[in-house]
Amino acid sequence: MAKKNFKRQSSFQSDDETDEHYISKSQAKRDVEELQKLGGKLVKLSKSILESFELDEKLMDALLLAQNINSNSATRRQAQLIGKLMRESDSEKIRQKYERYQNQAVEANAHFHKLESYRDQLLSRGDSAINQLLNNYPDLDRSRLRQLQRNAIKETELKKPPKSARQIFQYLKEAIPEQ
Repeated sequence: MAKKNFKRQSSFQSDDETDEHYISKSQAKRDVEELQKLGGKLVKLSKSILESFELDEKLMDALLLAQNINSNSATRRQAQLIGKLMRESDSEKIRQKYERYQNQAVEANAHFHKLESYRDQLLSRGDSAINQLLNNYPDLDRSRLRQLQRNAIKETELKKPPKSARQIFQYLKEAIPEQ
């Protein structure tokens, strides 16, 4: 029996139009995997932070459920579900909110370390550190800083718990705004 030559009809439009929107299967898999990884990062966040992201209700439920799963295979299946739900929702918006959250956390951590550095300088360098700090932040109370500094130095000499050092940090935290 002779083979019939069937002309395949393509559902594609012209080649020029499809090249712009064509995504390879490998790229699609990478995108799905990336969304699953983002979902895994979202699972690690607390419920209050997730609520600030204004997520779809199904996605929010899936993320909260994933936080309570202990089985590895169930966790993998839940990650796939989260990836699917993220594809259905606005994943770029979620990614931007997560990155903004990460940046805020990094900035807060940097501010915290800067305050710790100021406290350590106050304890090690004395009045020169107070003068330098007052030059940078004129609203600070010189007498309070000196009193806390003297108390902290006395506590370290007597090998007492660093109550005044913590008070210095708290005072600096209240007085120096996060930028």
